[in-house]
Amino acid sequence: MSGSRILADRVALVTGGSRGLGRAIALTLADAGADVVVSSRGKLPGLEQVAREIEDKGVVGMAVTSHVGNLEDSKALVEEVTAKFGRIDILVNNAGTFGWYGRLMDADEAGWDRAFNVNLKGPFFLSQMVAQVMREQGGSIINIASIGGIRLGTAYFYSVSKAALMALTQCLAIDWGQYNIRVNAIAPGLVRTHLVEARRDPDGVERELVSNALGKAAVPEDIANAALFLVSDKAAHITGTTLVVDGGQLMSMGVNYPVEQYFRSTR
Repeated sequence: MSGSRILADRVALVTGGSRGLGRAIALTLADAGADVVVSSRGKLPGLEQVAREIEDKGVVGMAVTSHVGNLEDSKALVEEVTAKFGRIDILVNNAGTFGWYGRLMDADEAGWDRAFNVNLKGPFFLSQMVAQVMREQGGSIINIASIGGIRLGTAYFYSVSKAALMALTQCLAIDWGQYNIRVNAIAPGLVRTHLVEARRDPDGVERELVSNALGKAAVPEDIANAALFLVSDKAAHITGTTLVVDGGQLMSMGVNYPVEQYFRSTR
């Protein structure tokens, strides 16, 4: 699907777009003809590199630093995008964080706030701001959730926030359908990204990456292609759904690794 220009003349905004899933989604949407804005709380040079890769595909790329957990940042981001393009047709809420690693007896308020501000509060209010732009012509919003929100993993706050994000997806789909704004979610399994490999025990990563029905690791482009389908006219009658992209991992999960063995300490 990525070879055709099925998103020509559309403007997409992808949060967490400097690397990993966000970068892959941004480049896939650009391949399909969309002008793409990438945002991240990270340093601008990394975002600008992705914007150049987007422009190499013959569309407009734009890089804006913005922290999705900061509502003033989100407001400024939407204003900057609309000032340049006059519209936003696609929003991908990809930015996320684990927030807390460890036992809940040891969890603190800061870990809770990190997880829910970035994974739930931020996506809601950014979606609300973008929906105000979309309401005249319609549009498509995708929330990047996780199978951890369907079957509990050991990153507890992350799992709860992603379960809530999937519930929020349905609420937004119901409320904004009248404006022809479609809202869907994607729930990836474990994907080979920098975040996964930096935070988890290497042996555990390799075991889980192939512990699915297909017996092979997912790559960011697998999620990006699902996003392309959901934002395209091919999915014009799909809203309020969560598309699981895990190679059958949910069906294959049978072992919960102890958290102290599975995650590297961040303290």
